[in-house]
Amino acid sequence: MESTALPVEEGVLLQFLHLCKPRVVALIVFTAVIGMFLAVPGMVAPRVLVGGTIGIFLVAAAAAAINCLVEQQIDALMARTRARGTARGTISSFQVLALASLTGGTGMALLYTQVNALTMWLTLATFVGYAIIYTVLLKPATPQNIVIGGASGAMPPVLGWAAVTGEVTADALLLFLIIFVWTPPHFWALALYRKKEYARAGIPMLPVTHGDEYTRLHVFLYTLILVAASLLPVASGLSGGLYAIGALILGGIFVWYAWQVWKHYTDAISRRTFTWSIWYLALLFAVMLVDHYFPQVI
Repeated sequence: MESTALPVEEGVLLQFLHLCKPRVVALIVFTAVIGMFLAVPGMVAPRVLVGGTIGIFLVAAAAAAINCLVEQQIDALMARTRARGTARGTISSFQVLALASLTGGTGMALLYTQVNALTMWLTLATFVGYAIIYTVLLKPATPQNIVIGGASGAMPPVLGWAAVTGEVTADALLLFLIIFVWTPPHFWALALYRKKEYARAGIPMLPVTHGDEYTRLHVFLYTLILVAASLLPVASGLSGGLYAIGALILGGIFVWYAWQVWKHYTDAISRRTFTWSIWYLALLFAVMLVDHYFPQVI
C-alpha cells in the first residue's frame, strides 16, 4: 500500500505511527487472525486471540519502522515514501530505534506470556526476515528480492495457527504458500508504474533489471500459479465448496487484471491491479473464514 503525505509539524509519536505502516500491518494481522480461527473447529481462546493479535501487530509494526529507518535515503528519492519522517529527517534514528525496540519488545513479551514460545520465536524470525534479510540484504542485491523475501510476509497465518495449536501443520503451510505466491504479482504491479523511481534509487526491481515486458508476463504467470495455489486448501480438506467458488471468482478477477497488465499495459491498469491484489487477499481469507464456520452454505 502506498504512503500518504505527512505534514512537517507532526509529533514524533505520530510520525513513528506512520513509519509502522498501519494499513499494511492491518492486512498482516488480519491474515494472522484468520489463521487462528482456521486452526480450530470452534472459537479461539480469548487470551490467545487478544494476546496473539496485539503481539503480532506490535512486532510487525516495529519491523516496518526498522524498514523505513534502513531505507531512509532510498525513501527520500521516491514519491510514495519521501514524506516519511525518516526520509525528511524530522524523526531521528535514535528515536525510531528506541520506539521500535519498545514496540517490538512489548509484542514479543505478550506472545511469550499470553500465547506460547513457538509463536514468539516464529514472529522473531519473521521480524529478522523482513527487517534485516529482505531490507538489508535482498532488496538492494537481486531482482528476486520480493520473491525470496516474500517468505517473511507470508508468515502471518502460520503465526496465527501456531498461536492456537502450538505447532505448524501442513494446512498452515498452505496458507503460507498462498501469500508467498501472491506477493510477486502484487508487488511487481506496483514496481511497474514506479520503475523510474526504483531505478533512480538504485533498487534492482524486476522492471528495472529485466524490463517491462518480462515483468508483465511474470505478473500474469504468477497470478495463474496463485489461483492454483488458492485451491489447495480445498484439496487438503481445510476448506469446502463455498471457499472454492469464492477463490475461483476472486482469482478469475485477478487473472483478468493480470492479463490486462500483460497485453494492454498502462500505468492506470497496473495501479488498479495493485489495488485489486490487496482486496483479493483480504477477501480470499475472509471467504475462507466464512466457509470454515458455515460450510453448509454450499
